[in-house]
This record gives sequence, C-alpha cells and structure tokens, in this order.
Amino acid sequence: MKKIKLVYSQVAKSELFRNSAWGIFSNVLQTLFLSIFFAITARKFDIDQFAHFLIATTVYQLIVAFSSMGLGQWFIREFNTQTDKLSFTSKFIKLQISLGTIFYFVNIALAFILYDDAEILWLAGILGINIIFDNLIYAIKHLNIAEGRQRTTFSILIIDGFLKLLVGCTLFIYPMSIFTLSVVLLFVRFFTLNLFIKLGSSNTINVASLLRSKVSFDDIKHQILLNWRFVVIGSISIIFWRSANIIISKVLTQQDVADYEIAFRIFSIGLILPTIASATVFAKFIKFAQANEQENLKDLYNKVFLVYNIFSFLFYAFIFSFSHTLIPLAFGGKFDGAITCVKQMFLAFLLFPTLLLQANLIVAMKAEKIDMWLNILSLILMLVFCFTGLYFEKSLTVINYAILLSFGAFHIFQNIFLMKKGITTIAKSLVFYLIVSVFVILYSILSVKLNEYLVFAGFSTIILAFAIYKFMNIYKKPVID
Repeated sequence: MKKIKLVYSQVAKSELFRNSAWGIFSNVLQTLFLSIFFAITARKFDIDQFAHFLIATTVYQLIVAFSSMGLGQWFIREFNTQTDKLSFTSKFIKLQISLGTIFYFVNIALAFILYDDAEILWLAGILGINIIFDNLIYAIKHLNIAEGRQRTTFSILIIDGFLKLLVGCTLFIYPMSIFTLSVVLLFVRFFTLNLFIKLGSSNTINVASLLRSKVSFDDIKHQILLNWRFVVIGSISIIFWRSANIIISKVLTQQDVADYEIAFRIFSIGLILPTIASATVFAKFIKFAQANEQENLKDLYNKVFLVYNIFSFLFYAFIFSFSHTLIPLAFGGKFDGAITCVKQMFLAFLLFPTLLLQANLIVAMKAEKIDMWLNILSLILMLVFCFTGLYFEKSLTVINYAILLSFGAFHIFQNIFLMKKGITTIAKSLVFYLIVSVFVILYSILSVKLNEYLVFAGFSTIILAFAIYKFMNIYKKPVID
C-alpha cells in the first residue's frame, strides 16, 4: 500500500499528469456532450438527411485539415525563441484568419466537384463558414499550449460542447430542418470563438496588434514554403480519415456513411487521452531534444509508451465486449452495421496512441521530414488498399482493414527510424507486435467461447495488475517533471 501511495504521489506531482488530467477530464466531458448531440441527430433525422449532413461536415473537415497549414506545432516550437512574442503571435493569428477565408472558397469548390445533390451543396456552404472560425480558434489554442495555459482552452471547449448539446435537446421540443440546425450550430461556433478571443488569448494579443501586423500574399507563400512539412504533418491525419468518408459516400450506401461515422465518433472518444497527453509530452520531448538529453528522452518515451499501451488494450476490450449493447442504446436500432464496423476499426486503435507518441518524438527531434513522408506513405497505402479491396468486395470491412494495414506499416517504419536513433530496439518492437497480435486473437476467441463480460473483467484485471506492478518499479526513482 505504501508503494502504491508513493507511485501516486510521484505521478501527481508531474507536470504531465497535472496538465493531461485536467485536459482529459474536460475533453471527456466535451466529447460526452457532443456524442449525445450526435446520437440525438442520428435519431431525429432520417438516414438520407443525416448522411447528407455527415457528408457536408466531412468536406468541411477535410478542408480544415489544410486551412491551418499545420503550423501549430511549428508555432509552439518557435514561440519561446522569439524576442517579440506579441508581433510573432499577432502575425500568426492574422495569417490563420487569411488562410481560413481562402480555404472557405476551396471548400465550396470541392463540394461542387464531388457532389451534385443540392442539399449537400447548401449544407457545405453553411458549415464551411466554420473554417474561418476554426482557424482563429486553432491559433489561440496553440498559443495557450505554448504559454502552458491549456486549462483555458479546455474550459471553453466544455462550454462549446454543452451549447451544442442544448441545440440537440431542442429537437425534442422544436423539430427543425437540417439547414436550420446547421445555421444554429454556426452561431454556437461564433460564440465559442468570441470566448476564445476574450478569455483564451491572455494578454499576448489584442485588436491593435492584429491591425498593425501586416500579412501579405508573399507572407502566406513564404510561411507555407518555409514550413511545408508541417502543412503535410498537421493535415494528413484528418485527410486520412475524411478521404475514407468520401470514398464511402461515393462507392457505398448512405447507411454505410452513417455506420462508419458512428464508429469513427466512438473511435475518437478513445483518442482523447493520448491526444491531450501528447500536447504536454510533445513539449517535454522538445525540451529534452534541444538539451540533447538522450536518456531523459528515452525514459519519458518508454514510460508514456507503456501508459498508452495499457489504455489502448483496456479501451479495445471494452468496445469489443460492450459495443453491441451501447450502439443501439445510443443511436437506435437502425445502425446495427456500426457494431461490426466499430469492432473492426478498433483494431487500428491498438496502434494509434503509440503511433501518435512516436510521431511527436520524431518531430521534436527535428526530423519532421521523415514524419511527413511516413504520413504520406500511410495515406497512399490506405487508398491503394481501399480501392483494391473495393474492386473485389464493396463493404465497410475493406475500409477498416485498409486503415489497419496502413497504420501497421506506418508504425513499423517509425520503429525502424527510432531504432537507428537508439530510442528503441528490435527486440522491444517485436515483443510489442507479438503481444498485440496474441491479445487480439485470445480476446476474440475467448469472447465467443465464454461470457464476453467475464472475459472483459478477467483481461482488465490482468492488465491493471500488470500496470500497477510496472508503475511500482518505474517510479522508484522520481518521475520526470
């Protein structure tokens, strides 16, 4: 018991725990609000209208992936090296506003190229305005990360999620069209933007500094050319997922569009912990990499790698055992296909948290060119696997296994690079892939032969016992702060 208390006290003192715990709590709350909103809309609109709303949202989110030009990580890395932080930040924010305006029109053009349905085109025009709002929010969020003020961001996002939940709840009282719903959501986002401007920007920016800062077309071109690797890195993940949405909308049915999106929403809930923790971990990686503290870098990587694995195993087991109960309960009986889809998609979840961790480490080591090419390779492989598989069988299973295979290739190539840098070893990598494979096979077989809830309880007990044992050994020495 004393050892457990010691582990808890060591972890609780760390900056990683303090920042990430608050971020995880607030994002869980925000995601809960958004998930309930999503479930309400799935129930209140027919499948065609719901699918059209999802398709228009997909187009907008695909463009958002490009619109920020992925400059957030670059901004965080360069912020502390600037002598005139006010001018540097103001120019970055104004640049994001300019890019958002440009890409709003790109959003409209892409919608017209891909679809001829009038409802989808109108929804794309309405929801696309969010690109401008999101770019400004994106800039302020990364300013908060650079200044260590993530709590402000998290608090505002909770309010945003709660307001969207209220909008969803009004559908029970006052049914509205999908167009009216989209306009109301646009006003909610505008309100959130104003909260970010008033509360989320500290004293680092103000209207006067934004007006004084000049951003020309040459500035935009220069920033893109100078940081084009960050453009790819920052946008490729969303492009990866949203291109799958578009393929489904063009090749499969509207039902498949809805089933895939429901599965992805559940997948996104699992990403909360690693995504929030990665913001703090990334800053630590940069600190150790710049100071050339190789041992601290390896130590932090190994600790977080272990935490991410424990979490991904537990979350996968939970989804595998409970999705057939939770999905009909949340979204209704018309989305049974999402149950199989989410189980298949979550195979990739076993790799994603550590894939994200390794990507952050590679960028922190100023090897963003490597990360960029690995991202591009992963996207290409996913598209090749998708189109090849769909030629033989048109189903969501093809999409999910294409994602899994591309993630696997991405993860392996990351490992090879980190081996060369002395961060990990061949033995450790092989053991990781072996454990993941054995876990999936055993869990699926035992869930068929035994009561799946008992299987979940048994595996969870073993995983948590192993986690306690490892942490008691790891934290015999002070945790990295």
